[in-house]
Amino acid sequence: MASPLSPARLRSSDLLRLGGTGLRARPLRAVLSSLGIAIGIAAMTAVVGISSSSQADLDRALAALGTNMLTVTPGETMMGKSATLPDTSVSMIRRVAPVLSATATGAVDDAHVYRTDKIPQAQTGGLAVMAAELGLLKTVGASLADGTWLNAATARYPAVVLGWDAARRLGNVPAVYMLGRWWTVVGVLNHVPLAPELDSAALVGWQAAGAYLGFDGHPTTVYARAVDAQVEAVRAVLGPTANPQNPNEVKVSRPSDALAAQRATNATFTALLLGLGAVALLVGGIGVANTMVISVLERRAEIGLRRSLGATKGQVRTQFVAESLLLSLLGGAAGVLLGYLVTGFYSATQDWPTVVPLWALGGGVAATVVIGAIAGLYPAIRAARLAPTEALAAA
Repeated sequence: MASPLSPARLRSSDLLRLGGTGLRARPLRAVLSSLGIAIGIAAMTAVVGISSSSQADLDRALAALGTNMLTVTPGETMMGKSATLPDTSVSMIRRVAPVLSATATGAVDDAHVYRTDKIPQAQTGGLAVMAAELGLLKTVGASLADGTWLNAATARYPAVVLGWDAARRLGNVPAVYMLGRWWTVVGVLNHVPLAPELDSAALVGWQAAGAYLGFDGHPTTVYARAVDAQVEAVRAVLGPTANPQNPNEVKVSRPSDALAAQRATNATFTALLLGLGAVALLVGGIGVANTMVISVLERRAEIGLRRSLGATKGQVRTQFVAESLLLSLLGGAAGVLLGYLVTGFYSATQDWPTVVPLWALGGGVAATVVIGAIAGLYPAIRAARLAPTEALAAA
């Protein structure tokens, strides 16, 4: 007795060709359907990208306000006297994992800065002299208006960098006079919004301050930058870290209010982006479903003929699902590319950084494929249920 015939299985390459043939048979409809999906995904990608770029610009502006910067200063002892920070406090703070950078300045109370050696010592002009670590500019976000910053060489010798207000008051001088010695002016700072005390200060190297000005090596202000999400946690440990023996003798600044505003803004942006993305995907899915339903109605004769020639219900279902997936994939890829280009153009006009999250690029294509599969499932099932004689008779 002869064994019953089993239907041939469709390979992946067969499904790809079959789905492509269905789309090529009606190119205008396929293009318009893909265009509808592409516009929806492009709108989602562009909105996500433009919002993310705007958020990146806002984060950059908020970072300039020092949202993640904390300062550590000496407090008072139990006897009401001024405390001091250990000379190891900066190195200890740098060991805290979420701390990105830490640096310090130390007040040199016995030294004053003068334009010439002819000015009476009592006329200090309110200008402070501070020892500064080499990493100060990076941590506090300062920049130079002229000259250079201290380096490993000049920090050991009589070289000084003036704050912008100190330079304005002293005038354009090549050197200043401090504690019986001339100090070469090697640079001038711009205004430092995050550390305004530096504006009216003469900054010298840590080693030079100890060698020439009698500096005791104890920092008076420690500046620390921390990971945004860990600012509060870092603040809680800065006191015990800076002065383990007497943590109650340490003052730590509170996080900036701008940090709370930044987090609230990020949460709002996230909710907005998710909502817009869901709407765009829903619109794209409806378009795919509509296209595939119409395709089934128009291709009843083809379906009946294929069934008559031995195609199984599963093969018919797979064919229409494959067409739906191809249609969605083409539209999703085109939409992501178009959305990225729109984001780049708009960001360039606004002088923003171009930021398109990877989840928006990859997720846009992946989501359209998933939506396409779901949207094409009902039309595929409907096509598979058509009896060959009914389909041919209706055609």
